[in-house]
Amino acid sequence: MATVCIGAFMGQLDASIVTLAVPAIRTDMNATLAQVEWVALIYLLVLVGSISAVGRLADMVGRKLLYTYGFALFTLASLGCALAPDITWLLVARAVQAVGAAMLQANSVALIRTSMPAGKLGKAIGLQGAAQAIGLAMGPSVGGLLIGLGGWRWVFFVNIPAGIIGLLLGWFLLPRTHLKAPRARLDWLGLVALMPAVGALLLALSEAARLGFGNSVVLGLLGASLVLFVLFALRERRARHPLVDLSLFRSGTFSRGVATGLLGYLVLFGVLFVTPLHLESEYFLPPAQAGLLLTVLPVSLGLVAPVAGLLADRFGARLPASAGMGLAAAALAALVFSSHDLWVTAAALAAMGLGLGLFTPANNASVAAAGHDHQAGMVSGVLNMTRGVGTSLGVALGAVAYSLANALGNSAGAPAVPGLGFRIAVALFAVLGAAAAILSFLGRRARPKALPAPEDHSEPG
Repeated sequence: MATVCIGAFMGQLDASIVTLAVPAIRTDMNATLAQVEWVALIYLLVLVGSISAVGRLADMVGRKLLYTYGFALFTLASLGCALAPDITWLLVARAVQAVGAAMLQANSVALIRTSMPAGKLGKAIGLQGAAQAIGLAMGPSVGGLLIGLGGWRWVFFVNIPAGIIGLLLGWFLLPRTHLKAPRARLDWLGLVALMPAVGALLLALSEAARLGFGNSVVLGLLGASLVLFVLFALRERRARHPLVDLSLFRSGTFSRGVATGLLGYLVLFGVLFVTPLHLESEYFLPPAQAGLLLTVLPVSLGLVAPVAGLLADRFGARLPASAGMGLAAAALAALVFSSHDLWVTAAALAAMGLGLGLFTPANNASVAAAGHDHQAGMVSGVLNMTRGVGTSLGVALGAVAYSLANALGNSAGAPAVPGLGFRIAVALFAVLGAAAAILSFLGRRARPKALPAPEDHSEPG
């Protein structure tokens, strides 16, 4: 658990810390804004596009092997990013870093599932969720401190000691994979369809945040993504050894968990995107103070996540997931009508964090328990790909709703409505959160699958 939590912490810290370095990278490397935007985008594209294939490979060759090598690759790529002499080198290093991150993320939940004693899956997923929330919360403050003290390169140097520690812990402490999927050729045709499908979707969402969903480029990318996903599904139905076993989706628990998980990540990262814009435009808070206030959300999420895991182990995922998402939706609804008060905004963000802290571990545990043990890497890959798509969709929808509402509110000579864009965006997320709460409540009362303890927890091979 300690080893997996280090990987979870690093992944979320790196996701939130790099965005602060974009202006400094642009100035130092004399790069265009479009080039620097790819520093974040290429990482997300490679990570989400490759994670299902990595999870499938781990089921066949061993999760400990790929997880440990993932730490090594992520650490070396971080060093390459820190020493990059130009923007091209940096982009290549970021792509390699994303492959290492995929090796970590595709195996993290799978290792938890196959290593924990019976009845403790929810608690373990909750601890991992707390580690992710702490990394997300620390990203802005740690990034600002490192950039101020030593420049943007230290944003990548900070990964190196953590990566070395994770590598050593992984080698000596992680259990070997005893139950593996049968060795088979990787479904390359499925991967050829999946990666551009995910890439086109993420590019469309990224451009939609800038151009709107009505733009021809965005519509073209969305159409291409839809066609490629259909081709991928047709391929997976016929493949003897698919990247993603589509029969998993016949389970209502799995399908519902993936759908509500997508909505949960969408709401979380959408709110994390629009709130700083509101705080800086309406309250004139500097970025440092806005980021500090925003940390109440991931901090409260991290505090309650282990408790939510215990509740899921005892009562099943339905109660904490539906109650948590309902609390998050109610907090957002309150924020729509009280966004003019800074203290109410902080309290609503904290309540939303508590709600998502109840929802996420319970929901993830129900998804992670799906399928057979030899499919754990595949399931983990689907779960993490859902998070990547939900993150991008939340940012895109938040940006479009925020910008469009402000533009309509200021048109036709009408007086400006303070915070209109923020309130419209938050109202949208409240509705989506309520839908996720209803879907979670409709699920069965079944508890996460009890898993036997592994035969060996210490063999270093």
